[in-house]
Amino acid sequence: MTLEDLVRLRRARDLMDREYAKPLDVPALARTALMSAGHFSRSFRAAFGETPYSYLMTRRIERAKALLRRGDLSVTEVCFEVGCTSLGSFSSRFTELVGESPSAYRARSHDEGAAIPACYAKIYTRPVRNGEARPAPRP
Repeated sequence: MTLEDLVRLRRARDLMDREYAKPLDVPALARTALMSAGHFSRSFRAAFGETPYSYLMTRRIERAKALLRRGDLSVTEVCFEVGCTSLGSFSSRFTELVGESPSAYRARSHDEGAAIPACYAKIYTRPVRNGEARPAPRP
């Protein structure tokens, strides 16, 4: 992979970070990266370790967690606010990444993170995909 390809892939990833709530699909992202859809998907996975869809959904779930912690929106409103079009798919993906349903996440207290600076809270609350594992505690 060339440096130019990495720059284009980064441009597409930055677009997902900024425009996560808009309808984004692989062909549109591939056009941003000036690549075919298939080449873009393969290159993105090679560069960033996950598919473009998985990356986008992780960004959406991160934002959803923040909105649910506020507690002023329903789960359905949060689903559409972050750019998801199906409540069922949103709830399934949320549960897969976070380990609890959006309703359960919204209902429980989040006071333990109130004193943590936002830059650390973002790292601490980032969803973990199935293939990733947190480091095991040392004996």
